[in-house]
Amino acid sequence: MSAQEQIRVSAQAAEERVDRGSGNLKWRHFKGNILIALGWFSIIFGLGMLLVLILDVINKATGIFSGGQNWLTWEFFNNFDSRFAQRAGARAAIFGTLYTISLTILFAFPVGVAAAIYLEEYARDNWFTRIVEINISNLAAVPSIIYGLLGLQIFARWLLFGRSILTGALTLALLVLPIIIVASREAIRAVPSSLRQASYGLGATRWQTVWHVVLPQSIGGILTGSILAVSRAIGETAPLITIGALTFVPFLPRNIFDVFTVLPIQIFNWTSRPQDDFRSLAAAGILVLLAILLTINALAIYLRNRYQKRY
Repeated sequence: MSAQEQIRVSAQAAEERVDRGSGNLKWRHFKGNILIALGWFSIIFGLGMLLVLILDVINKATGIFSGGQNWLTWEFFNNFDSRFAQRAGARAAIFGTLYTISLTILFAFPVGVAAAIYLEEYARDNWFTRIVEINISNLAAVPSIIYGLLGLQIFARWLLFGRSILTGALTLALLVLPIIIVASREAIRAVPSSLRQASYGLGATRWQTVWHVVLPQSIGGILTGSILAVSRAIGETAPLITIGALTFVPFLPRNIFDVFTVLPIQIFNWTSRPQDDFRSLAAAGILVLLAILLTINALAIYLRNRYQKRY
């Protein structure tokens, strides 16, 4: 075979490989477009279902679409619960929710961040530290009812706090503490080691480096994890029912040792009533709980953007 024939054969083989490669590339693009379309469909379908549910709750609470009665009135915020739907309100549940979630943040956030700082910056890498890390990760997946049983035994019975706001807040703090620790550790671990070395090079101590370099750089991730933790705590019902939170409280708590109720329990109580009016009250309670949750999240996002330092 002459040199020209060899060149021609090689060129034909190269063209065939290019054609096959082009076909494979087109097929990969086609599969990628299918996956993108499925992803967008899933997002739109999920958001659409969420929008339908929210609109249904708004309609039941206010009657804005069906022309029904508006239950989201001043009386709803100012009245206590009653066996008559027209007189029932969520004042005790709203205040109980605010008290409980405020104490939960007060207890869980400093302890969770401090534990994350110790594990990432001070703890030695030994068998004990590894056991603690494994247990913290496992506790983040424990069902909430288990924390309710733990809070009932430790806080309500052993420490004699009873069915109080303090017991509920401490129980929810235990519930969200592993989430805050795990999220805070990931945020602290993401800070570049070069920033720490630069701080040490300037003569800073380990604590000065943590306080002035590591925490300002990681506060965004820490607050993001805390937002997720608070979002879980504010909607929990099972652990509070377990420790004995009441469904009917016709007064405001006077101190942290007083009995209480919260919006999730109040909503659960109303939805269990046979009258349709109580279900409309439950829809109004859902909107109030959602508004409280979004307000807390917005405040946390503002603080995150306000105090986060970028290098």
